[in-house]
Amino acid sequence: MPSRQLKKKGEKRKSDEGLAKRARSILARLRKHRPGARIELDFTNPLELLVATILSAQCTDKRVNEVTRALFRKYRTAADYAAADILTFQEEIRPTGFYRNKAKAIIAAAQKLLAEFDGEAPRSMEEMLTLPGVARKTANVVLGNAYAIATGIVVDTHVGRVARRLGLTKQKQPDKIEQDLMKLYPQKDWIEASTQLVLHGRYICTARNPGCSQCPVEKLCPKIGV
Repeated sequence: MPSRQLKKKGEKRKSDEGLAKRARSILARLRKHRPGARIELDFTNPLELLVATILSAQCTDKRVNEVTRALFRKYRTAADYAAADILTFQEEIRPTGFYRNKAKAIIAAAQKLLAEFDGEAPRSMEEMLTLPGVARKTANVVLGNAYAIATGIVVDTHVGRVARRLGLTKQKQPDKIEQDLMKLYPQKDWIEASTQLVLHGRYICTARNPGCSQCPVEKLCPKIGV
């Protein structure tokens, strides 16, 4: 291999190592700022988290929790959701928005859970992705927070925005952002990194008027696009 190529390869490796080190420093500071952070969706079992996460699309966690407070008392098993009257169910989840599509997805997912997974939310990414209404983001939320299985990093609008501003990725597509972040953090940190980045984007690194003066990682942030 020509010396120029070797030099470029060495420079890239050094750059990648530096970025990974900065990413880990960012997580350490976020952890110190928000110790013991957890997702803000209320749930007591994997099925409830699956339903809540589907409902959370284009909706705040606060509103979802208001809706699921009554919903979870009425629907306790996959069989309950599978047998739900879709028109009634639509009205019950209407405040979360896009209620027709969400009702259809939740009922169909519950029916598949009964048919193929003994009524339980599955424990692998491959199986989770077979459920209606479930993409990688939802699967990562459920697997990570209900089962403590680290299969990836949750990428929602908050994580995408924060990762780009911090210079951790240049990508815009969630799957590509996730792949970049997974290379920067060891697998043992994927679940925590997901939660910390989501909450940081939700409360400090907001889309409009980010709170840079209150940001625990400001000194590590190149403020790309800010």
